[in-house]
Amino acid sequence: MKRSIGHLFCGVWLILLSSGCSSLIGSVTKGFATNLSNAILDNPDLEMVRAGAPSYLILIDSLVAGSPDNSYLLEQSAYLHSVYAVAFVDDEARSKLLHTKAKRQALLAACKGLRNACELDRRPFREFQTWTEGMKVKEVPSIFTIATSWLGWIQAHSDDFSAIADLARVKLMMQKIVELDPDHDNGSAYLYLGVFETLLPPAMGGKPELGRDYFETSIELSQGQNLLAKVMFADQYARLVFDRELHDELLNEVMAAPLEAPGLTLMNTVAKQQAATLLASADDYF
Repeated sequence: MKRSIGHLFCGVWLILLSSGCSSLIGSVTKGFATNLSNAILDNPDLEMVRAGAPSYLILIDSLVAGSPDNSYLLEQSAYLHSVYAVAFVDDEARSKLLHTKAKRQALLAACKGLRNACELDRRPFREFQTWTEGMKVKEVPSIFTIATSWLGWIQAHSDDFSAIADLARVKLMMQKIVELDPDHDNGSAYLYLGVFETLLPPAMGGKPELGRDYFETSIELSQGQNLLAKVMFADQYARLVFDRELHDELLNEVMAAPLEAPGLTLMNTVAKQQAATLLASADDYF
Protein backbone atom coordinates (compact mmCIF):
# COMPACT_ATOMS: atom_id res chain seq x y z
CA MET A 1 0.00 0.00 0.00
CA LYS A 2 1.41 3.37 -1.02
CA ARG A 3 2.08 5.89 1.71
CA SER A 4 2.04 9.65 1.28
CA ILE A 5 5.21 11.68 1.70
CA GLY A 6 3.68 13.23 4.81
CA HIS A 7 3.05 9.83 6.39
CA LEU A 8 6.56 8.70 5.48
CA PHE A 9 8.10 11.82 7.02
CA CYS A 10 6.07 11.35 10.19
CA GLY A 11 7.05 7.71 10.35
CA VAL A 12 10.75 8.49 10.11
CA TRP A 13 10.34 11.25 12.68
CA LEU A 14 8.65 8.90 15.14
CA ILE A 15 11.40 6.32 14.68
CA LEU A 16 14.02 8.94 15.47
CA LEU A 17 12.11 10.07 18.53
CA SER A 18 11.57 6.57 19.83
CA SER A 19 15.21 5.60 19.29
CA GLY A 20 16.45 8.31 21.61
CA CYS A 21 19.14 9.38 19.11
CA SER A 22 19.19 13.02 20.18
CA SER A 23 22.37 13.84 18.27
CA LEU A 24 20.90 12.38 15.08
CA ILE A 25 17.70 14.36 15.57
CA GLY A 26 19.74 17.51 16.02
CA SER A 27 21.61 16.83 12.79
CA VAL A 28 18.42 16.09 10.85
CA THR A 29 16.57 19.14 12.13
CA LYS A 30 19.50 21.47 11.46
CA GLY A 31 19.86 20.19 7.91
CA PHE A 32 16.11 20.37 7.37
CA ALA A 33 15.91 23.95 8.64
CA THR A 34 18.82 25.00 6.42
CA ASN A 35 17.36 23.32 3.35
CA LEU A 36 13.96 24.84 4.10
CA SER A 37 15.43 28.34 4.27
CA ASN A 38 17.31 27.81 1.01
CA ALA A 39 14.23 26.45 -0.74
CA ILE A 40 12.22 29.53 0.21
CA LEU A 41 14.94 32.06 -0.60
CA ASP A 42 15.74 30.43 -3.97
CA ASN A 43 12.11 30.27 -5.15
CA PRO A 44 11.09 32.90 -7.75
CA ASP A 45 7.36 32.11 -7.46
CA LEU A 46 6.14 34.69 -4.96
CA GLU A 47 2.59 33.37 -4.92
CA MET A 48 3.73 29.82 -4.20
CA VAL A 49 5.93 31.00 -1.35
CA ARG A 50 3.19 33.33 -0.08
CA ALA A 51 0.73 30.45 0.03
CA GLY A 52 3.12 27.83 1.37
CA ALA A 53 5.34 29.75 3.76
CA PRO A 54 2.86 29.85 6.69
CA SER A 55 2.88 26.04 6.79
CA TYR A 56 6.67 26.03 6.76
CA LEU A 57 6.77 28.60 9.55
CA ILE A 58 4.45 26.45 11.67
CA LEU A 59 6.64 23.44 10.89
CA ILE A 60 9.85 25.15 11.99
CA ASP A 61 8.01 26.39 15.08
CA SER A 62 7.30 22.75 15.90
CA LEU A 63 11.02 21.99 15.58
CA VAL A 64 11.82 24.87 17.92
CA ALA A 65 9.22 23.62 20.38
CA GLY A 66 10.91 20.22 20.38
CA SER A 67 14.38 21.77 20.88
CA PRO A 68 13.78 25.10 22.66
CA ASP A 69 17.47 25.48 23.56
CA ASN A 70 18.72 24.95 20.00
CA SER A 71 20.16 28.35 19.05
CA TYR A 72 20.51 27.41 15.37
CA LEU A 73 16.82 26.52 14.99
CA LEU A 74 15.86 29.71 16.83
CA GLU A 75 18.00 31.73 14.41
CA GLN A 76 16.50 30.05 11.36
CA SER A 77 12.98 30.58 12.65
CA ALA A 78 13.71 34.25 13.39
CA TYR A 79 15.18 34.77 9.93
CA LEU A 80 12.29 33.10 8.09
CA HIS A 81 9.62 34.93 10.07
CA SER A 82 11.36 38.23 9.37
CA VAL A 83 11.75 37.54 5.63
CA TYR A 84 8.12 36.44 5.34
CA ALA A 85 6.89 39.57 7.13
CA VAL A 86 8.98 41.87 4.92
CA ALA A 87 8.04 40.18 1.66
CA PHE A 88 4.37 39.39 2.15
CA VAL A 89 2.71 41.07 5.12
CA ASP A 90 1.09 44.47 4.63
CA ASP A 91 -1.26 44.38 7.60
CA GLU A 92 0.29 46.52 10.34
CA ALA A 93 -0.89 44.38 13.25
CA ARG A 94 0.33 41.13 11.67
CA SER A 95 3.63 42.74 10.74
CA LYS A 96 4.22 43.83 14.33
CA LEU A 97 3.34 40.37 15.59
CA LEU A 98 5.68 38.54 13.22
CA HIS A 99 8.59 40.94 13.66
CA THR A 100 8.21 40.86 17.43
CA LYS A 101 8.39 37.07 17.33
CA ALA A 102 11.45 37.16 15.05
CA LYS A 103 13.26 39.61 17.32
CA ARG A 104 12.41 37.58 20.43
CA GLN A 105 13.67 34.36 18.86
CA ALA A 106 16.86 36.01 17.57
CA LEU A 107 17.67 37.46 20.98
CA LEU A 108 16.91 34.13 22.65
CA ALA A 109 19.21 32.38 20.17
CA ALA A 110 21.94 34.87 21.08
CA CYS A 111 21.45 34.21 24.78
CA LYS A 112 21.73 30.46 24.28
CA GLY A 113 24.43 30.39 21.60
CA LEU A 114 26.78 33.34 22.13
CA ARG A 115 29.05 34.48 24.92
CA ASN A 116 27.54 36.88 27.43
CA ALA A 117 24.66 37.70 25.08
CA CYS A 118 21.49 37.58 27.19
CA GLU A 119 19.06 40.52 27.32
CA LEU A 120 20.91 42.55 24.71
CA ASP A 121 17.89 44.80 24.26
CA ARG A 122 17.81 45.72 27.94
CA ARG A 123 21.45 46.53 28.57
CA PRO A 124 22.68 50.09 28.97
CA PHE A 125 24.00 51.36 25.66
CA ARG A 126 27.64 51.55 26.73
CA GLU A 127 27.51 47.97 28.00
CA PHE A 128 25.96 46.91 24.69
CA GLN A 129 28.72 48.78 22.84
CA THR A 130 31.39 46.96 24.83
CA TRP A 131 29.77 43.62 24.04
CA THR A 132 29.64 44.49 20.32
CA GLU A 133 33.32 45.42 20.29
CA GLY A 134 34.16 41.91 21.55
CA MET A 135 32.42 40.07 18.70
CA LYS A 136 34.40 37.42 16.78
CA VAL A 137 34.34 36.48 13.09
CA LYS A 138 32.67 33.12 13.81
CA GLU A 139 29.79 34.97 15.48
CA VAL A 140 28.98 37.14 12.45
CA PRO A 141 26.14 34.94 11.04
CA SER A 142 24.35 34.97 14.39
CA ILE A 143 24.89 38.69 14.88
CA PHE A 144 23.58 39.39 11.39
CA THR A 145 20.38 37.49 12.15
CA ILE A 146 19.95 39.45 15.38
CA ALA A 147 20.56 42.76 13.62
CA THR A 148 18.20 42.12 10.69
CA SER A 149 15.43 40.74 12.90
CA TRP A 150 15.80 43.69 15.24
CA LEU A 151 15.71 46.13 12.32
CA GLY A 152 12.52 44.53 11.00
CA TRP A 153 10.98 44.99 14.44
CA ILE A 154 12.02 48.66 14.48
CA GLN A 155 10.47 49.20 11.05
CA ALA A 156 7.23 47.55 12.16
CA HIS A 157 7.17 49.78 15.26
CA SER A 158 8.26 53.00 13.53
CA ASP A 159 5.46 54.84 15.34
CA ASP A 160 7.25 54.17 18.66
CA PHE A 161 10.16 56.51 19.48
CA SER A 162 11.62 54.02 21.95
CA ALA A 163 11.84 51.46 19.14
CA ILE A 164 13.51 53.95 16.78
CA ALA A 165 16.11 54.62 19.47
CA ASP A 166 17.28 51.00 19.03
CA LEU A 167 18.58 51.88 15.55
CA ALA A 168 21.86 52.88 17.18
CA ARG A 169 22.32 49.33 18.48
CA VAL A 170 21.58 47.75 15.11
CA LYS A 171 23.95 50.18 13.40
CA LEU A 172 26.73 49.21 15.82
CA MET A 173 26.26 45.53 14.97
CA MET A 174 26.27 46.20 11.22
CA GLN A 175 29.44 48.29 11.50
CA LYS A 176 31.13 45.48 13.41
CA ILE A 177 30.02 42.94 10.81
CA VAL A 178 31.60 44.87 7.93
CA GLU A 179 34.76 45.19 10.01
CA LEU A 180 34.97 41.45 10.68
CA ASP A 181 33.48 39.91 7.53
CA PRO A 182 32.50 42.45 4.85
CA ASP A 183 31.51 39.70 2.37
CA HIS A 184 28.94 38.13 4.68
CA ASP A 185 25.56 37.56 3.01
CA ASN A 186 26.75 39.19 -0.23
CA GLY A 187 27.75 42.38 1.55
CA SER A 188 24.24 42.99 2.88
CA ALA A 189 25.52 44.76 6.00
CA TYR A 190 26.72 47.59 3.72
CA LEU A 191 23.22 47.79 2.25
CA TYR A 192 21.74 48.36 5.70
CA LEU A 193 24.41 50.92 6.57
CA GLY A 194 23.55 52.74 3.36
CA VAL A 195 19.93 52.92 4.43
CA PHE A 196 20.89 54.25 7.87
CA GLU A 197 22.88 57.13 6.37
CA THR A 198 20.13 58.13 3.92
CA LEU A 199 17.17 58.15 6.26
CA LEU A 200 17.53 61.93 6.68
CA PRO A 201 18.69 64.80 4.46
CA PRO A 202 22.05 66.44 5.32
CA ALA A 203 20.34 69.36 7.04
CA MET A 204 18.87 66.93 9.57
CA GLY A 205 22.04 64.90 10.15
CA GLY A 206 21.92 62.47 7.23
CA LYS A 207 25.08 61.52 5.35
CA PRO A 208 23.84 60.64 1.85
CA GLU A 209 27.29 60.53 0.23
CA LEU A 210 28.52 58.07 2.83
CA GLY A 211 25.31 56.15 2.21
CA ARG A 212 26.09 56.12 -1.51
CA ASP A 213 29.50 54.60 -0.79
CA TYR A 214 27.86 51.87 1.30
CA PHE A 215 25.29 51.06 -1.41
CA GLU A 216 27.98 50.85 -4.09
CA THR A 217 30.10 48.58 -1.92
CA SER A 218 27.13 46.29 -1.31
CA ILE A 219 26.45 46.07 -5.04
CA GLU A 220 30.10 45.35 -5.77
CA LEU A 221 30.38 42.61 -3.13
CA SER A 222 27.29 40.82 -4.49
CA GLN A 223 28.63 41.21 -8.04
CA GLY A 224 25.41 43.01 -8.88
CA GLN A 225 23.28 39.98 -8.02
CA ASN A 226 21.56 41.51 -4.99
CA LEU A 227 18.96 43.57 -6.84
CA LEU A 228 17.50 44.94 -3.63
CA ALA A 229 20.73 46.90 -3.10
CA LYS A 230 20.12 48.81 -6.35
CA VAL A 231 16.47 49.38 -5.51
CA MET A 232 17.35 50.79 -2.09
CA PHE A 233 20.15 52.87 -3.65
CA ALA A 234 17.59 54.43 -5.98
CA ASP A 235 14.86 54.82 -3.40
CA GLN A 236 16.94 56.01 -0.44
CA TYR A 237 19.76 57.95 -2.09
CA ALA A 238 18.75 59.01 -5.61
CA ARG A 239 15.35 60.23 -4.49
CA LEU A 240 16.82 61.96 -1.44
CA VAL A 241 19.24 64.01 -3.58
CA PHE A 242 16.81 64.28 -6.54
CA ASP A 243 19.09 62.50 -9.01
CA ARG A 244 16.58 61.30 -11.62
CA GLU A 245 19.24 60.01 -14.01
CA LEU A 246 20.84 57.73 -11.40
CA HIS A 247 17.42 56.70 -10.12
CA ASP A 248 16.20 55.48 -13.50
CA GLU A 249 19.55 53.94 -14.44
CA LEU A 250 19.62 51.78 -11.30
CA LEU A 251 16.00 50.67 -11.59
CA ASN A 252 16.26 49.85 -15.29
CA GLU A 253 19.32 47.73 -14.49
CA VAL A 254 17.21 45.87 -11.95
CA MET A 255 14.43 45.26 -14.44
CA ALA A 256 16.93 43.90 -17.01
CA ALA A 257 18.98 41.79 -14.59
CA PRO A 258 18.72 37.99 -14.22
CA LEU A 259 16.32 37.02 -11.46
CA GLU A 260 17.91 33.89 -10.06
CA ALA A 261 20.93 33.96 -7.73
CA PRO A 262 21.76 31.63 -4.82
CA GLY A 263 20.03 32.83 -1.67
CA LEU A 264 18.71 35.96 -3.41
CA THR A 265 16.05 34.79 -5.87
CA LEU A 266 13.01 35.44 -3.70
CA MET A 267 14.10 38.91 -2.63
CA ASN A 268 15.22 39.69 -6.20
CA THR A 269 11.66 38.96 -7.28
CA VAL A 270 10.40 41.40 -4.67
CA ALA A 271 13.07 43.91 -5.78
CA LYS A 272 11.87 43.80 -9.38
CA GLN A 273 8.32 44.52 -8.26
CA GLN A 274 9.52 47.46 -6.17
CA ALA A 275 11.63 48.74 -9.06
CA ALA A 276 8.62 48.73 -11.37
CA THR A 277 6.60 50.67 -8.79
CA LEU A 278 9.35 53.27 -8.31
CA LEU A 279 9.76 53.75 -12.08
CA ALA A 280 6.03 54.20 -12.50
CA SER A 281 5.95 56.93 -9.83
CA ALA A 282 9.13 58.73 -10.92
CA ASP A 283 7.40 61.44 -12.97
CA ASP A 284 5.31 62.41 -9.97
CA TYR A 285 8.29 62.41 -7.60
CA PHE A 286 10.91 64.31 -9.62
